[in-house]
Amino acid sequence: MLEFREISIIDKDKIDRALAKSDFMGCEYSFANNLAWRRLNNSKIAFYKDFYICASFNDGSEPPCYILPAGEGDYREVITELKRHAESLGFPLTMFGFTDKTLPMLDELFPEQFTAELDRDSSDYIYLRSDLAELAGKKYHAKRNHLARFKELEYKYSPITERDYDDCILFATEQYNSRDNSEHSFIAEQFAINTYFSHFEELGLKGGIIRIGGKVCALTIGEHLNSETFCVHIEKADTSYNGIYAGINNLFVRSATDGHKYINREEDLGLEGLRKAKLSYNPAFILNKYYVVFK
Repeated sequence: MLEFREISIIDKDKIDRALAKSDFMGCEYSFANNLAWRRLNNSKIAFYKDFYICASFNDGSEPPCYILPAGEGDYREVITELKRHAESLGFPLTMFGFTDKTLPMLDELFPEQFTAELDRDSSDYIYLRSDLAELAGKKYHAKRNHLARFKELEYKYSPITERDYDDCILFATEQYNSRDNSEHSFIAEQFAINTYFSHFEELGLKGGIIRIGGKVCALTIGEHLNSETFCVHIEKADTSYNGIYAGINNLFVRSATDGHKYINREEDLGLEGLRKAKLSYNPAFILNKYYVVFK
């Protein structure tokens, strides 16, 4: 039987090897994300032969949700093992992370044994790096205007280094304290940010920071995700400065993402304002994600 436990920084090398084998583009296939966001849905991990498995257990009253395993080997075998584990807890197997590319594989292995439902709110926005770096053409006219207004400010942009960590955490905390903090996701986000900065170098993260008058006004964090994709995990800015989101977005992409074709800016969580903002950058495509429930 599979044994799930909490993820640890010492698991990084083993998990990274499995993730590299699959080369998936979804933001859930990131060791840094799995480590940092483990408190959001009570995530735990397990290994089966050469597969890495991450699953959300919530409070135990709902079915656990298993991410499509990463690694190499017999997918029929590992998914059958997940099915046994879920049923031992009294639930049908529920899985997430399937895309338009991987869902046909499941249909071939387990025909007519499951239902699949698109989760638009959890689907990732994928952009061409060249689009975000250059903002060329008519479709980015408004973004260039925002960027021009930002560049009128007396700002300093630089990569995040160890000497910036405390200021970045303080800025994120101030942003947290300025809004309604009652939602569990906001608390989990603060834990994630602190985790990123606690293991910044070990996780291989890159970051960008904007200071105005010496004070942090924007920050962003991301990492190499797969063979052609860079993923942006965190982006925060003080909106009292005109165009600052356009500024941190463009400066970070130009300075930190060389060698990647795509930028994954993750999901919109079904938030109307966030969806509008992500669509306004004209994604190359939406990486559709599907929930699968076995009968």
